Amino acid sequence: MANENKGNVLAIAIMFMLFFMIAFVTNIAGSMGVVVKNQFGASNMASQLGSAANFFAYFFMGIPGGLILKRKGYKFTALLAVGIGIAGLAVQLASGFISSFAVYVTGAFVAGFSMCLLNLVVNPLLNTLGGGGNKGNQLVQFGCSLNSVGATLAPYFVGLLVADVTKAKVMDVAPVLYTAIGIFALAFLVLAFSAIPEPHLETAEEKANRTPVLKDIADTLKFRHFTLGALAIFMYIVIESGIPNMANLYMTDVKAGDTYVGATVAGAVVGVYWFCMMIGRLLGGAIGAKVSSRMQITVCSVLGIVLMLATMFTPLKMISLFGYKFPLAMCFMVLCGLCTSVMWGGIFNMAAEGLGKYVPMGSGIFMAMVVGGLMLPIQGFVADKIGILNSYWFTIGLLAYVLFYALVGSRVSKRAE
Repeated sequence: MANENKGNVLAIAIMFMLFFMIAFVTNIAGSMGVVVKNQFGASNMASQLGSAANFFAYFFMGIPGGLILKRKGYKFTALLAVGIGIAGLAVQLASGFISSFAVYVTGAFVAGFSMCLLNLVVNPLLNTLGGGGNKGNQLVQFGCSLNSVGATLAPYFVGLLVADVTKAKVMDVAPVLYTAIGIFALAFLVLAFSAIPEPHLETAEEKANRTPVLKDIADTLKFRHFTLGALAIFMYIVIESGIPNMANLYMTDVKAGDTYVGATVAGAVVGVYWFCMMIGRLLGGAIGAKVSSRMQITVCSVLGIVLMLATMFTPLKMISLFGYKFPLAMCFMVLCGLCTSVMWGGIFNMAAEGLGKYVPMGSGIFMAMVVGGLMLPIQGFVADKIGILNSYWFTIGLLAYVLFYALVGSRVSKRAE
């Protein structure tokens, strides 16, 4: 028993490290929107293609990734993910050397395969190691807290390295890409020499009696609460990334007197949004054993809608804080991080309830639904037409669906036999 507990602790620690990297790498693409706007002359819509490509990869890897997880196990899947992540970051770095927007988007797309596989590993394994239910949700929320640390640092470092947004180049943020590659290389070595539990690895009997993939998908989608939860994840991805991405574009476009706020300040402010997500996830983890996912997401969805309205309708007024000058409305934007903090873990926890043997395929479908990030350019298009802040009406509509899921759609329809 002692050895089993020790193994679980090590597995949890490794999953936490991978949770950090998921957000760090994903937010590199999101934060570089202001960089590619300058170097490649991209519009608000095109500036979101890096993030969209990252999420688009989930559509292609979600289901195959679920099969890999089932047939090869958590360790193999994690090692494969880390290796692909190194390749994706290297391609993004290469785009700076050859000044190619297409290569940059391709690199973000490749990195997305890695992020999808990592999510497939960390979410169900942490939920299982925590025992499922509220305890499983609690462990996922603690992992998400480290995810938020990575999310906080990425935009801050990118903004710090871009001294003048009007001269920004991909190579200006090369140190961030090199750092991410180095961390991934270290993670690969640690994983290679670590023992990882395999609670959902396919048994010999299951291998001999494999059902067609399409049947597995259809059987999993028969769980109504899961299907509605997968749609909620589709919506949530745009909420989580669209809020800071649009804020970053807004702050590098708005003036304080005759001076633009600038990428450094914008990156720092956006970093606070992700920091608020970390605080929210720590709080969610602390109360997760007593307060249900349903209650957490209900409260956070309502509060998120209120804060979005405040962000949109607060008059333009610059404030100074810690030497940074930025719009007052951004204070409400960063607080939205508290609201989005528990949504990923909470939605996954509720949707996975009662799935039993369908958890691996359910995880794959969930990851495929991260393709919702493709709607980020749509929000960018809305911003081009009616203004960046007004594009948050799009966010409010998505938050309304998440609220519906928490109140109604998440009720368990049936349980696996």
